[in-house]
Amino acid sequence: MAKNKDQREDSFSEVESTLTKTEQLIEDNQKMLTIVVGVIVAIVVVYLGFTRLYIQPRETDAQEQMFMAEQYFEKDSFNLAINGDGNYLGFLDIIEDYGMTDAANLASYYTGISYLRLGEYEAAIDYLNDFDTEDLLLVPIVEGAKGDAYVELGETSKAISAYKAAYISSDNELTTPIYMMKAANLLESEGQLSDALEIYQAIKENYPTTTEGRNVEKYIARVEIKQNN
Repeated sequence: MAKNKDQREDSFSEVESTLTKTEQLIEDNQKMLTIVVGVIVAIVVVYLGFTRLYIQPRETDAQEQMFMAEQYFEKDSFNLAINGDGNYLGFLDIIEDYGMTDAANLASYYTGISYLRLGEYEAAIDYLNDFDTEDLLLVPIVEGAKGDAYVELGETSKAISAYKAAYISSDNELTTPIYMMKAANLLESEGQLSDALEIYQAIKENYPTTTEGRNVEKYIARVEIKQNN
């Protein structure tokens, strides 16, 4: 019993010693800790103030200003959508005047697609690369648009990579078989028949009710004929 009592007393003594050392450490560094906490609080306050008082009002304004550019985009009036009409801002104005807003980010997407439709492929790729999104429908569209631009520029390997990124990023019947087909077509044109055939067969197996799935059998047959020649 005495031994156990001594052990408990030693344990209490060790805990007390540790607490004393911790208290002393806090006391010795109290000024530094106070400064660190103060800096953290100041950063949070500044961030919240910046977001609520600066970013959010600009976000609302940018969305309102971009309305007409979006209307022009929907009507395929891409030059007016990009550059504005003299009365309303274009997407380039939104990007320049409202940086750091979601509207400016979205304007990069619209600008990239507009340039693609206008045949300005390098500019299209630049603005599409500037666009940041995690939307499962937009990601494949953006990557697929880059692929289309690379095709027009004759950069086949980059186009194939972009199409692959497009169909890997989101599995759905709307976009996935489209970009799988585009990738397979390019691979076939480059003589990469085994890779092309693999994608064609995947379309047939996984997306049989889509337009691509219903028509893919002829592509499979064509590749198999090429392989046997």
